[in-house]
Amino acid sequence: MMTETNSPSGSDAATRTSIDQVSADQADQSLAERGSNRSRQPSNQAFRDFMGAGWGPRPAEPPALLESAPWAAKRREALGALFPGERLVVPAGPLRVRNNDCDYRFRPHSAFAHLAGTGTNFEPDAVLVLEPLTAPGQEVAEGVATHEPVIYFRPRASRSSREFYADTRYGELWVGVRPSIEEVEALTGIRCAHIDSFGDALAKDAGVDGVQLRVIAEADQAVTAQVDQVRQAAGLAAGQEARRVDDRLAEAASELRLRKDPYEVEQMQAAVDATKAGFEELIRSIPRATGHWRGERVLEGAFGAHAREEGNGLGYDTIAAAGNHANTLHWINNDGAVRPGDLVLVDAGVEVDSLYTADVTRTIPVDGRFSPPQRRVYEAVLAAADAAFARANEPGCCFKDVHTAAMEVIAARLEEWGLLPEGVTAADSLAPTGQYHRRWMVHGTSHHLGLDVHDCAQARREMAMDALLEPGMVFTIEPGLYFRADDLKAPEELRGIGVRIEDDVVVREDGRVEYLTAAFPRTADEVEAWVSGLIAHD
Repeated sequence: MMTETNSPSGSDAATRTSIDQVSADQADQSLAERGSNRSRQPSNQAFRDFMGAGWGPRPAEPPALLESAPWAAKRREALGALFPGERLVVPAGPLRVRNNDCDYRFRPHSAFAHLAGTGTNFEPDAVLVLEPLTAPGQEVAEGVATHEPVIYFRPRASRSSREFYADTRYGELWVGVRPSIEEVEALTGIRCAHIDSFGDALAKDAGVDGVQLRVIAEADQAVTAQVDQVRQAAGLAAGQEARRVDDRLAEAASELRLRKDPYEVEQMQAAVDATKAGFEELIRSIPRATGHWRGERVLEGAFGAHAREEGNGLGYDTIAAAGNHANTLHWINNDGAVRPGDLVLVDAGVEVDSLYTADVTRTIPVDGRFSPPQRRVYEAVLAAADAAFARANEPGCCFKDVHTAAMEVIAARLEEWGLLPEGVTAADSLAPTGQYHRRWMVHGTSHHLGLDVHDCAQARREMAMDALLEPGMVFTIEPGLYFRADDLKAPEELRGIGVRIEDDVVVREDGRVEYLTAAFPRTADEVEAWVSGLIAHD
């Protein structure tokens, strides 16, 4: 038998019923929808009409064609020629949530930027499709276009729409004026369409005896899933076989970037020039850094501010590694002090608005002067860098030979200093069964550089590491020596010293390899004069 205290009153029962109904309604609301529960935007028609009226006209003149557009067209032609009769899907990628309703700053996938010719901020959720102009299996004569490019994206909505004032991701009052279809067509020279039509275009004529599909799978999971659905419905490759099909497209798009066109080389030089100016801002901040408990961040911030002022931002997280931190190769915490007598290894690059980035390292004496042990290490690394550059300029040089040349110098110096195991010569160490010198330089000497700081990463080994240097290649030369403070195999006077020198180079049309970073000081004397000229000393 229930007692009286267990029996709800009529008002209590009504309250509980009301609460239960609210809970049920909330349960029916998706998690994504709940993010808008805090919104207090008016939704009545009178307000919408008021918001949609009284705005000035849009610019009448279309934007000028991008400087990159003709070059991007040639890249698309080269890629399309590898896959005649197939539909190639290259997503820009989505916005990614950083902390609830704040997104990370958008950067399009590099394959999209390369093939569309677009740069900064274009365009979340966009998709470039190379639509086949020939039938599957049809032979195509040289010089005949194989594909028509189409960009699918979400153009700006009209000012009379709710999106204009209420949509925090796409609305003009929230994120600024977004482009129209006509404007993007004028900018890129590419036919454009609304993203809502992408699904139908994707499925058109898809089938075993019809159009095959490939997608840059890593760029946008949602688009890849959409492509997979179409392929499954059409009886095309699925699962691991689909990934192999897609990997071939990613590989080809990556290899297409191995040789930069003249426009790209210009952008790389612009990125390097902006990076040099950023280094000089960083050096000027050294006096403030030495007085701050996290001086590395003072240096990082000085370079980062310049990168945002003069470019799109950083090409990668800046390494500002003082003292022993220089011996952690990817030191990006940058939370340490900068002390007199330290070296600071700075590895940094500005990404310009076209999204090409520099990648430069200089090891800087905080006091403007190298100590004798610091200079000894620095000059050994410089000799390795010079040897690598000289080897690159020899006829018949392969990409991997650049690293070999640097390692020959590093091994010889370590032998001179007595650091190799007893009885081991530099030649012994350079043999595959040795490699003892790599204790103090574990990384490679070079990587390709461009839209990605480690560009062309999906290229085949025979197209990259084992390939001959060819005109248009842009890559780094970056040997180093790293003696950790706790390395008991290193002489005491070298412990805590880490040095890297990194330059960016380009192979010219005549085969000569030239520094893009020629304006940067390189020798120990040049670096000392550079630092001393930019900061005041007592």
